[in-house]
Amino acid sequence: MAGTPLFRAPLGRTPSMLTGSRIFHTGTTSTTYAKNHGENMLFRSTTDADLDRVTAVTVDEPISWITADRYLDELGRRMYRPEWTWIAEDGDQVVGRALWWGQPAGEHPLALDCLHVDASVADRTAVAAGLVAASLKAFAEQGAPRPPLYNLTLPNGWREDPAVAAALAWRRDAALAAGLTDEVERLRLEWTPGTGLPAVNGSLVFAEASDEEFLRVFQQIAVGSLDGETRRNLAAKGAEATAREEMDFYLGCPGERGWWRLARTPEGKTVGLAIPSATPYNRNVGYLGIVPEFRGRGHVDEVLAEITRVHAEAGAELITATTDTGNAPMAASFARAGYRTAQIRMIYSAPES
Repeated sequence: MAGTPLFRAPLGRTPSMLTGSRIFHTGTTSTTYAKNHGENMLFRSTTDADLDRVTAVTVDEPISWITADRYLDELGRRMYRPEWTWIAEDGDQVVGRALWWGQPAGEHPLALDCLHVDASVADRTAVAAGLVAASLKAFAEQGAPRPPLYNLTLPNGWREDPAVAAALAWRRDAALAAGLTDEVERLRLEWTPGTGLPAVNGSLVFAEASDEEFLRVFQQIAVGSLDGETRRNLAAKGAEATAREEMDFYLGCPGERGWWRLARTPEGKTVGLAIPSATPYNRNVGYLGIVPEFRGRGHVDEVLAEITRVHAEAGAELITATTDTGNAPMAASFARAGYRTAQIRMIYSAPES
């Protein structure tokens, strides 16, 4: 067939346009976007019938991803769900996948664990951004109180590895384009029994306390914190709302409320708090902090040692923790306590309104 072309090749990239969105009674969502040449890219949550196609996706980049075995295991425990699993379809081909994770009893997902677009796609960033944006829109329409974040795991020294940096680059651009514009780099740290317990000097007394007492200390610790998320929440919501949100989060974690302790001087002055906690996978350093008037005196080491002791005496073979790379005093305390940096995490989240 011959004819006169309407455009001179090559055509430039054209942003996709949202053309339709529908949420079914099962929770499945279908979202369509118009592409070049009148084709349609379909972004939708999955059903049970898509399971084989979802688990067939493999990631060949040196960056965090979820294996089929792990996905199936946590799907059975409701940490992944069909309605939280999103795919990008070009015709009958799955070209992208986003796996959103949440607590087994949770109503909404908390984090994006794995984002992948096939290397054959000309603009991986555009497809990934559309997939994430469609997911976030559906979660908001389903009543999610805030957009889930994107949690991306990298190896140590990732900046010196061109393959890792390239794998991060298009995912980062997609997250930013989809509205997850707050970026934080965090250390993921680990302690194992072979390291030995951190030294203590006995300068603090640890005791149980009421929720009201803990809430007051949470509020005091928020002021002047070097933690990026706490600082953003503080600026957007104030100390009281920030404290309540952080406390509610840890109350909802798998760790036991009975592990929590306030740290005081022998004279009874409140210095800070220690919250040993847990994830669905292992024990962790949930939250620790020092009130402003006692900062800079080395008390953070004593609080961290108490959390480590609680977990170690319970037989923990691994204790994990995270802290922002910008929180140098906290990172130094972890190093003194024998925690080693195992991974780097890049966190992308929606800014507080």
